[in-house]
Amino acid sequence: MKPQTLPDEKGRFGLYGGRYVPETLIPALDEVTRIYGEAKADPVFQTELLRLLREFVGRPTQLTFAGRLSAKYGRRIWLKREDLCHTGAHKINNAIGQALLAKRIGKKRIIAETGAGQHGVATATACALLELKCRVYMGVEDMRRQAPNVFRMRLLGTEVIGVESGTKTLKDAVNEALRDWVTNVNDTHYIIGSALGPHPYPMMVRDFQSIIGREARAQILEKEGRLPDALVACVGGGSNSIGLFHPFIPDTSVRFIGVEAGGIGKLLGEHAARFDGGTYGVFQGMASYVLQDGDGQVVGTHSVSAGLDYASIGPEHAWLRDQGRAEYLRCSDDEALRGVHLLAETEGIIPALESAHAIGALDRITATVPKDGIIIVNVSGRGDKDVAEIARKEGVAL
Repeated sequence: MKPQTLPDEKGRFGLYGGRYVPETLIPALDEVTRIYGEAKADPVFQTELLRLLREFVGRPTQLTFAGRLSAKYGRRIWLKREDLCHTGAHKINNAIGQALLAKRIGKKRIIAETGAGQHGVATATACALLELKCRVYMGVEDMRRQAPNVFRMRLLGTEVIGVESGTKTLKDAVNEALRDWVTNVNDTHYIIGSALGPHPYPMMVRDFQSIIGREARAQILEKEGRLPDALVACVGGGSNSIGLFHPFIPDTSVRFIGVEAGGIGKLLGEHAARFDGGTYGVFQGMASYVLQDGDGQVVGTHSVSAGLDYASIGPEHAWLRDQGRAEYLRCSDDEALRGVHLLAETEGIIPALESAHAIGALDRITATVPKDGIIIVNVSGRGDKDVAEIARKEGVAL
């Protein structure tokens, strides 16, 4: 496969991506595209971004050998520790980058959406650091599941707006954020939290998150002397996974394995596995795989993880799958909960419910990797935010 490092001039990865937004937003998207292109080529911008990632976020994050997990599966398993980032997840990489970009554009008001709350916390943190006004939209069901993150955002000075419409989860929060942006486009920058939405966001978020894969590639070569056989990451919108995968695209011997939310069943509405029930469609500014009915109406989704509970997927993932470069499987709620316990009990790491989907799928993944093969699993976030919800799911009183 010929590597594609950028979308085309229309912001498409093959059939996917593009811009499907109100005309009001086109000038703002053009401005973001132009100024982001300038920032990528500006050593001053890049130096400041790297300084903040090192001194504030805590990069590089560790690549940790999972000894007991490796012994269990007979493969050498390494964990990319994005849970060690400041704020507890990979989301801060993109939030810092886009907040710096907003200042360069001259926008002093930031809006964002959040599902599990980690992007909201990351955006609130970046805005507090860089003196930007911040509003975050969050479905009220997700606010219930992620109450500690709601409080963290408010502690950081951010206004959190509960969304009561629809399923009261991530897609509804995105809808409200887009409405706000249309109304306030002149002074507001929308920090989208995943590698999705209208161009240039899938490309831009991927670029900011690719530090994960660049570090992992250098680290595994230093520690093992060769590239891994497989990379594994959970996939909601797809930012942690595309950030890990993208620097390895030319390395065709390295498999990309994304894990979607299998929920509680295979019927529409019971899961958030876009590649196992979704069809081609347009949703929230982009063309991609969408969980929709025969009339093209987006259906409700379900996942134990608020961060994977999304009806579509980033366009580059759809393109990689069509090209045969990446493969995607599903992990059920129960398997993800077992993944939490497995990583906690074997390695002393409590993963976020999102990350636990990657762990929960290891039984199937390791069976397809040679004995003594090397696997890197992205631990995209820590599980502190999920402890109360896990206890509730398991009937444990706190």
